[in-house]
Amino acid sequence: MACDDLVVRYGTVTAVGGLSLAGRHGQVLAVLGPNGAGKTSAVETLEGYRRPDAGTVRILGLDPVANHRELVGRIGVMLQRGGVYPTMGPRQALHLFARYYDDPDDPDALLDLMALGPVARTPWRRLSGGEQQRLSLALALVGRPEVLFLDEPTAGVDPEGRLVIRQVVADQRARGACVVLTTHELPEAEHLADEVVIVAGGRAIARGTPAELAAAAGGQAVRFTAPPGLALAELARATGVSLSEVDEALPGQYEVRGPVTPATVAAVAGWLGARDLPVQGLRTTAATLEEAYMRLVTANGSAVRGSAVGNSTARGSADSGPTTGESADSGPTTGESIDSGPTTREPTSEPDQTAGHGSGRGGRR
Repeated sequence: MACDDLVVRYGTVTAVGGLSLAGRHGQVLAVLGPNGAGKTSAVETLEGYRRPDAGTVRILGLDPVANHRELVGRIGVMLQRGGVYPTMGPRQALHLFARYYDDPDDPDALLDLMALGPVARTPWRRLSGGEQQRLSLALALVGRPEVLFLDEPTAGVDPEGRLVIRQVVADQRARGACVVLTTHELPEAEHLADEVVIVAGGRAIARGTPAELAAAAGGQAVRFTAPPGLALAELARATGVSLSEVDEALPGQYEVRGPVTPATVAAVAGWLGARDLPVQGLRTTAATLEEAYMRLVTANGSAVRGSAVGNSTARGSADSGPTTGESADSGPTTGESIDSGPTTREPTSEPDQTAGHGSGRGGRR
């Protein structure tokens, strides 16, 4: 899976301006960025539901637009919401979608894997937000995809459900699938991703493993609380770091930055002990992917609307009802696409807005 110098425009607005991504078999690639960064436009183009204005896109070596019919049975797409008849239960939906593939996974096994057995006959509209998410993931998996696109897979899912989804993603990676993940929940990306690409303003501003990005954001440190006004120069000499790496960020709140080794921790504790100084909360810390994300996005002048890891799209909580906004009498929520199979994503009409449809799945032709 790859795109090179991808450009997507909406009239005079450039949503994606020269973005390059690459994902390989047996890898989880997380695409992160604030709302309006161009993530959805880029992913829709990778899925074959939007034509690029410039650049090249290849999925399994094929053009996802020109070869959409060939690819649609080899990819799985989990959208954030919708895509299922509101009166259809999980068992019925999984068996229906399985019939679109030549070699589907076992629908009942997927039902059990996603812990949906107790609600197997419950209509979609009566499922909680977390149950809807798990069903959408199961539907994306039923065709045994070689490339799997996941949009906010853990949104609205309770802690137990998150563990299930993490294991499913790990299993897909282990069997050789390429998993492309978009999320605003940065701790989840840190848990799941082998590689992270941070997008802002329609272009990639950073890429690397979660650990590499976190290290670039500030590395490791020993932090502790002690009386204000300690002699920082003496502490620096005792720990073997430069004075610039020792800081009293707030009165009584200290940080010694640099590689955290047992010797560093022992040196800090020994220096405090030799002076009989009261100390609290001596601990080692490392920068997180979230800290790296915020520093990079802020440095590139991108405004993060809402919270740092939030999403302006309304999402159901683990106990919430459906988030699709569909009525009991509404019909299917599918949209037309290029040679689309059942229940495909409908291209959005404006930059980086999530389509209100469910898992895009391909099937037999």
